[in-house]
Amino acid sequence: MGLLRLLVLAVLASEPRVAGGAETVGNSSEGLLEFYIGKFRYFKLNRPSPEDAILRHISSNASFLIFQIHSQYQNTTISFSKTLLHNTSGTGTDRGLVFILRPEQSMCTWHLETLDAEPVQNMAIPLTYSERDPVPGGCNLEFDLNIDPNIYLEYNFFETTIKFAPANLGYARGTNPLPCDIGTGRDSRWRLLYDVYQYFLPENDLTQEGLLKHLQRMAEVPQVKASAIKVVTLTANDRTSVSFSSLRGQGVIYNVIVRDPLLNTSAAYVPAHTYACSFEAKEGNCSSLRRVSTKVFFTLFALLGLFICFFGHRFWKTELFFIGFIFMGFFFYILITRLTLLTYDVRLILTAVAGSVGGILLVAAWWRFGILLFCMLCVGLVLGFLISSVTFFTPLGNLKIFQDDGVFWVTFSCVAVLIPVVFMGCLRILNILTCGFIGSYSVVLASDSYLYTSLSYITLNVLKRALNVDFHRAFTNVPFQTNDFIILAVWGMLAVSGITLQIRRERGRPFFPPHPYKLWKRERERRVTNVLDPSYHIPPLRERLCGQLTQIKELFRKEQPAGERTPLLL
Repeated sequence: MGLLRLLVLAVLASEPRVAGGAETVGNSSEGLLEFYIGKFRYFKLNRPSPEDAILRHISSNASFLIFQIHSQYQNTTISFSKTLLHNTSGTGTDRGLVFILRPEQSMCTWHLETLDAEPVQNMAIPLTYSERDPVPGGCNLEFDLNIDPNIYLEYNFFETTIKFAPANLGYARGTNPLPCDIGTGRDSRWRLLYDVYQYFLPENDLTQEGLLKHLQRMAEVPQVKASAIKVVTLTANDRTSVSFSSLRGQGVIYNVIVRDPLLNTSAAYVPAHTYACSFEAKEGNCSSLRRVSTKVFFTLFALLGLFICFFGHRFWKTELFFIGFIFMGFFFYILITRLTLLTYDVRLILTAVAGSVGGILLVAAWWRFGILLFCMLCVGLVLGFLISSVTFFTPLGNLKIFQDDGVFWVTFSCVAVLIPVVFMGCLRILNILTCGFIGSYSVVLASDSYLYTSLSYITLNVLKRALNVDFHRAFTNVPFQTNDFIILAVWGMLAVSGITLQIRRERGRPFFPPHPYKLWKRERERRVTNVLDPSYHIPPLRERLCGQLTQIKELFRKEQPAGERTPLLL
């Protein structure tokens, strides 16, 4: 076995080096990790013992190969040699290198290591391509590697952005690559197209085994086309950058397939994954995203919404408080988030206070002025907001025309205003529909506080767009899996049940309660003029309060001692 290793090292030393240092001497003391074309291999890397790997029996038809390595959240370094240079190595969770093959070359080696204190579970695969296939990252001018097939991923609470280097046309072994920026005709790289794909992991799956298993479906061109969703196709004139809505705690894998429409060939970049959260953060990591404050807020909100769903029309003032809470809370949260740097918990508490004030003000406005049309306008706008949000939650929201903020908000507002206008002739039906749909959707929001569901992004995407000026460019695709179907069924069942119950119960009843202030004023006048009414003899409120205070004072007064204090008269 030792003789075989020495023979391999002698062959490697005798063969000419390829561009970028693809041929390096292996680590004979630690042994070589051997890979095979198109075969995934699992292995662990330790900080004290880096590894050298080797690939043999490369076909003569192959012009270049891409070696890629993946881990869940711990970084791994891959390099052409043991000497780590910024233009010959890459570090990350999803990294790859392009090896440009020399004539007669049938073997490649590379160096692998990690700086993480804990052992890192990795999965790697080498893939070969012919001279007709485009070279991913072959015209890189932005990143460190000379030829960079990697997808660079950045995320925040609002959006996840992927960037990649433009590709070049393929070329045969031993020939020079075509110039990247000379000419824009059909014989240059400008004819290439880039298909961006998105693949969702199962919901609530944060396991390492699940990720590495699903990454195998995103490494090669046929599997990517069969398994993932094509989001957009970019031309060579477009920016090689695409943004998506961040889905915290939801695993997503991205990849790009570069196509040559003239030769009908294609090649895949190195896939990249994200959960839009950190596994190593002490607070708010991927395993504990849902805060206690969020659970308390939306649980109480859902209890009130559930009551409104079934009894909202009967308890008209309670429903008005619910609608006013939504109105004031939504706009107040946007205001303090954009203008202040308060923490999330403080903002949520202030939103609850402001929402309560808004609910009380709407109830007070109804009690004093009794303007039914104004109250129903607020009710209808809340239902219109939800319907407009559902409309843009569909693929319609990803149309390029709606990436313009002006077009989006004008269209969104028109749909929201259209709902109360359409139902202006049947206000009771509008009110009951609002109770059913809005009240039951509050249960969906509460469910997301405990168990991930994509249905919460119906309204969350609109909130993100109002808070972040760059969110307009993000694609808002979300997974729709088992949890979502169950919660959608619950939402529909609650909405239909609440609407049906209220329509049947309100038959033969007045459409809306009378003006409260007029009733109170009429009753007060009746009590003043009707001497026979027992309420006529009730003391005024001020006297009653004074009497109550006197009784309370008597409780704290010392009891007088019993006994005769005056002399007896004979």
